Amino acid sequence: MFTETQIEELNKSFDKAAPAEIIHKAFELNKKAVVTTNFRPYEAAILHAVSKVEANIPVVWCDTGYNTPQTYKHAEQVIKDLNLNVSLYVPKQTSAHRDVVMGIPSIDAPEHILFTEQVKLEPFKRAMEEHKPNIWFTNLRQGQTAFRNSIGIFSLSKDGTLKVSPFYYWSDEKLDTYLEQNNLPNEFKYFDPTKALENRECGLHA
Repeated sequence: MFTETQIEELNKSFDKAAPAEIIHKAFELNKKAVVTTNFRPYEAAILHAVSKVEANIPVVWCDTGYNTPQTYKHAEQVIKDLNLNVSLYVPKQTSAHRDVVMGIPSIDAPEHILFTEQVKLEPFKRAMEEHKPNIWFTNLRQGQTAFRNSIGIFSLSKDGTLKVSPFYYWSDEKLDTYLEQNNLPNEFKYFDPTKALENRECGLHA
């Protein structure tokens, strides 16, 4: 759908643009879009920015089943406050069942690949197959991982979907201001069972 040259041109043209401008441009390119979230810190910003432009956009929430109570409360508040059109995707096996047969393996354990596939990759693939978006809004930011440092605001996913990260160049401090100005909540007690380190890539984007 998009060539690497087009992606480069988009990134050059919008590297200083406001998130709203980037989101409007993405919808000009194609209306069939989703925004994905896991309700980690600062996710309220992308959900607010995209839903202000397109109120009924499908919000894909892939819940690993291992979120903290604080994250679940935060998610419920954001969903209610922004009136989000949420599609929830969960693993096919409950976390209680998996705790008995596998537990949460360390990243060095042989079971870790299977664990990540079960709790994160399979639900995400199922979501994308059902929605079949051409535009995928996400809150990736420069500085999060080595891979994310290289992609820019616009990038292509493995299957050719145009991935759009409107807050790509924003710092935590700038996002704090955005949340405050728009009366949006934030929550830092978040747990990703597939990542031992904060700067480790989760597998959806690389």
